[in-house]
Parts: sequence; C-alpha cells; structure tokens
Amino acid sequence: MVSPVTVVKSEGPKLVPFFKATCVYFVLWLPTSSPSWVSALIKCLPIFCLWLFLLAHGLGFLQAHSSATRIFVGLIFSALGDAFLIWQDQGYFVHGMLMFAVTHVLYASAFGMRPLALRTGLVMGVLSGLCYALLYPGLSGAFTYLVGVYVAIISFMGWRAMAGLRLIGAAWRWTELAAGSGAVLFIISDLTIGLHKFCFPVPYSRALVMSTYYAAQMLIALSAVGSREPVADYGPSKAD
Repeated sequence: MVSPVTVVKSEGPKLVPFFKATCVYFVLWLPTSSPSWVSALIKCLPIFCLWLFLLAHGLGFLQAHSSATRIFVGLIFSALGDAFLIWQDQGYFVHGMLMFAVTHVLYASAFGMRPLALRTGLVMGVLSGLCYALLYPGLSGAFTYLVGVYVAIISFMGWRAMAGLRLIGAAWRWTELAAGSGAVLFIISDLTIGLHKFCFPVPYSRALVMSTYYAAQMLIALSAVGSREPVADYGPSKAD
C-alpha cells in the first residue's frame, strides 16, 4: 500500500504548475461581467496544467491505461465547458452543461462498473433526487429537463467514483479516496452553480464554485495516476 506521504513526494512536484495557475486565477479575479478570451484562458489554465500533469507520466502510460486516457479526454471537455461558461450570459450556458455532461460520462467510464456497490448507488440516487427537488422550483422551460438529466449524469459519476472507496482495512487505496473526494467536490461545485443561477443568490458563490471545482479536477486527475488496470507489458504499476 502506497502511503499519502509517498504520493505527495512523487506527484506533488508535477502539480506545482497547477497550483501556480490556480493562484493566478484567484489573484487576478477577472470580472465575469466582461468576458474575454483572456479571462477564458486564465480560467482554463489550471485545467491545461492538469493535462500536462498526466502527460508528464508519459504517452506510454496514457496509451497503456484506458482509464487514465478517459480522464485526460474528460479534462479536455472540461476546458471547453469552462470556456463556454465564460460567455454563459450570452447564451452559452447550455453549451457548457453539455461539455461537462460529456466530462462526467468519461469520468464514470474511467472509474468503471466494478465493484457495483448498489447501496452506494441507492444513496447517490436519493441524494440526486433531493438536489433536483431543491432546484426544481427555479427551473423553467428546457432547463426543467436539461438540469434533471445533468443531475442524473453527475450523480452516476459520483456513484462510480465512490463505489470502490474503502476507508479502512487492507483494501484502502489512495486512488479511490482521491476519485471519491473529487466527485463529491465536483457535485458541491455544480450544485452551488445551480442554486445561484436558478434559485437564490449564494454568498461568495464564485469563490466556492471555483475552489471546489479546481480541487475536484486535481483529485480526479491524481486518481488516474494509480490506474486500476494491470498492464503486463508496461512495467511495474503505479497502483497501490
């Protein structure tokens, strides 16, 4: 079993560009009222750095591990979603939703369907129903259905991320902890967006949304490093 300290020592240096880019975003804090390609670039820069984080493990690693490749492609769609949301007031909110829906499908596919963890799925189903019920009074038109589908997709991703999570015993693995924690933070980020857009103003919503979002993406990208897939011809696995 690989300890968290070992993970930090081995993977931490590769994440330095991500942390720097995240700091740049929060320090500049460009106004959302004046969308531009510069603001889109600054917002997407931490995600670009997570591309580099995965690429730093080598193209051979991505080619040999389909789950890591799916997370990498999911990060590409995430960047597209971020860019669309810069111009959400100009009618591109749905485009951003679509990009992130694809992202969650890719992440869920990367996490896999084993173990099935039906109890976890049931809990996630109930919680997603409660979240939709909370958002429903503020929804109208096509958003009534689009938000419902999006909630179902991100909840499915959360289920698959947490299905293999074991906090105690010999089965404990930091990769599942990273994936599960990342999924929960992603759900919190998107729920905050939904509440602020459709229901009521959420204090400090942008700071809450972006901090949980960047942390979620980092953890999910980190979970790809310890791939669950044994590949005989790739050499020693980085999995626990």
